[in-house]
Amino acid sequence: MIVGTWSPASQGAESASEELLVSFDQSRTHRVLILPALFDEANTLRRFTLSVMRALDASGVDSALPDLAGMNESLVPMRDQSLTRWRTQLGGLVESFGATQVLAMRGGAMLAPASLPGWRYAALDGPKLLATLLRARVVNAREAGRSETREALLEEGRVMGLRLAGWDFGAKMVCELENEQLAPASSHRAIDQSRLGGPGLWLRAEPDEDEDQARALADIVIADIGDAADPSS
Repeated sequence: MIVGTWSPASQGAESASEELLVSFDQSRTHRVLILPALFDEANTLRRFTLSVMRALDASGVDSALPDLAGMNESLVPMRDQSLTRWRTQLGGLVESFGATQVLAMRGGAMLAPASLPGWRYAALDGPKLLATLLRARVVNAREAGRSETREALLEEGRVMGLRLAGWDFGAKMVCELENEQLAPASSHRAIDQSRLGGPGLWLRAEPDEDEDQARALADIVIADIGDAADPSS
């Protein structure tokens, strides 16, 4: 496993940032870009995601997992980020890593480039992700003796941005999440959680791991790669 960095393309007058990049890279034929789950689920699924990458590596497949600007150890503000900006930045990584496929986890499916074949694991669209974050804020406010509603929070967020689950979202991110449906992509195969043999780890209260589920997900990816490489399949 290599822990390095990647540099998302700068936009406008801003300076380029440097973000973490975890990879298994031996310059092999198949090179999978891993797009992480977003926000709280990124933490919940981190160990699981790395286990999937180790299983891919053991089967002869390279992979790379980027931190997105504004997340994890990033020094740039989350408030300045948006789905559109992340997609543009990831375009450069697809080229520099030489990605041949993409595996998008949960909300990361919204960032998966249609130009790459690949997989969407338990894909989550923007409205569902945003609804989960808003629900958590409303519940926390109630427990603290405050009254907040989803509708009022959304109205504020569309104009001023919003703090949800510890993340400072700008207005553009809020608006994009509210409207970002997953477009059909014939190049991306859906992988439902039911194929992994247990409930999704994002449902657990604390970050956890499950080697059996990680191996099952990696096996699906590896089998699909093998089928695509076999002209008789």
